[in-house]
Amino acid sequence: MFTLDQARAFVAVAEELHFGRAADRLHMTQPPLSRQIQKLERALGVVLLLRESRGVRLTEAGRAFLDECRHLVTKAEQAPRQARLIAAGEVGLLRLGYTAGSAFSILGPLVASIREELPGVAVELDEMVTARQLGDLRSGRIDIGLARPPFDADEVESTLLLTEALMVAVPGDHPLALRDAPISSSELRGEPLIMHSPEQARYFRDLVTGLMDVRDDQISHTSSQVLTMVALVAAGQGLALVPESARRLGMAGVNILPLRESPVDLVQLHAVWRGDSTNPALSTVLPLVRRLGEQAAKG
Repeated sequence: MFTLDQARAFVAVAEELHFGRAADRLHMTQPPLSRQIQKLERALGVVLLLRESRGVRLTEAGRAFLDECRHLVTKAEQAPRQARLIAAGEVGLLRLGYTAGSAFSILGPLVASIREELPGVAVELDEMVTARQLGDLRSGRIDIGLARPPFDADEVESTLLLTEALMVAVPGDHPLALRDAPISSSELRGEPLIMHSPEQARYFRDLVTGLMDVRDDQISHTSSQVLTMVALVAAGQGLALVPESARRLGMAGVNILPLRESPVDLVQLHAVWRGDSTNPALSTVLPLVRRLGEQAAKG
């Protein structure tokens, strides 16, 4: 094996092609530099340099070894700085779980903010429902999630990122689509409804049933994904109650209209994370997350 000092010595001599100039560059005298090169050649079992009267010349093995040594020395010089940046959270990996609905609301601005202000932090995205996010936070498979309530405040820390109303997605050719006024839940009693899944989208289902009575015979389909529900509305399979941000989907053949009974802040989206996380990248991202929440609250 050879040492890093020997690699540095070889790079200096190979680039200067002169022991004297290389010794000056390394702030050392020539004899110990020569001994470093001799030890290196013995360790490798090859001749790297040909000593000549006016300097030195690289052998073929020396030319090949020079590229490897440059890479090694550069990596060794970068490693301490990289370690400091990782410890400071300026470089690293953030694993982020998100619900499908957050993909067309807060996810884009959050990822853009991280990329702009923390370019050294890579973001790994994984779409998942809230229950799985909480499980993956516990196991450490993700660092932060964009999730719907409820969650245990003793288990995770959180900040509110977004509130919005629940609205009615109506086929474009439906009589209600022409309404200028908000739709009342009483007007939906005779309509087929595409409902949120009772297992995978319990949060939204509970919001809907908290605002209106839904009969089993009204439910034409169930889904855990807002995008799927809106697509089914476009296909004429019924009406659906969806978050206001679903308007950003811009799906043809669907009008998304206000629901009279829904408060404007009924639907909530939170960022959730473990307070005992050891990922430094999370600590640098959290101020951006909180800032987005503050901006949403003001807007």
